[in-house]
Amino acid sequence: MRILLCGCNGKMGRVVTNLAAARCDCDVVAGVDLNVESHAGFPVFANPDNCAVEADVIIDFSHPSGLPAIVRYARAKKLPIVVATTGLSETDEQLLKDASAEIAVFKSANMSLGISVLTELCKVAAGILGEGFDVEIVEKHHNQKVDAPSGTALLLGKAVSEALPYEPIPTFDRHSVRQKRAPHEIGYSAVRGGTIVGEHDVMFCGHDEVITLSHSAQSKESFASGALSAAEFLTKQPAGFYTMADLVHVGI
Repeated sequence: MRILLCGCNGKMGRVVTNLAAARCDCDVVAGVDLNVESHAGFPVFANPDNCAVEADVIIDFSHPSGLPAIVRYARAKKLPIVVATTGLSETDEQLLKDASAEIAVFKSANMSLGISVLTELCKVAAGILGEGFDVEIVEKHHNQKVDAPSGTALLLGKAVSEALPYEPIPTFDRHSVRQKRAPHEIGYSAVRGGTIVGEHDVMFCGHDEVITLSHSAQSKESFASGALSAAEFLTKQPAGFYTMADLVHVGI
């Protein structure tokens, strides 16, 4: 499997590169990054349009600002694309949905298998507990992370929302609103510090009891491994829009 890796010189890009190099079934053949330094032997281009290297799939761990050019290249080359970049706007999301009519698109705010399982558990818990429990989501990341709350926290919140019997109200800033908690809120809290890879707690708070579903990432390798698995899965799929749920169900 020949991979075009976007964001190859970023932290996640380097982890994907190292993990792919340790495997015998895939190879990063070219990269796209504003920093065109080649640290692993493959050519790096500042713009995907300049890339003439043949590939089977694109993995994107770059920045939302680069997404339009990457998607345009993927559509032109008819290449499947795994999008692991976080902080995407509604316009970006629509761009991917439109592209999925022509190519296979895999999108996830978190490439970890564990997070996929946590997402399903949150749906089950929300469906059972219903209106009797308040939902709060706490996420923790390293001090270099820009977006807050994390894409994973929003993903978990969406999963909970889909299973609740009401349309919840997302609440991101309690400091600016001095009033008691509304019954149908989902609260999001973000912690930024040190080198925390990623921790997510989904709390179902009821009368005299609290149920907490948690996931803690010990390294970035779990995300890289998930991205490679997603890429392998995607090369076998027709045009369409895919998520980690599709990958997990295939695995089962």
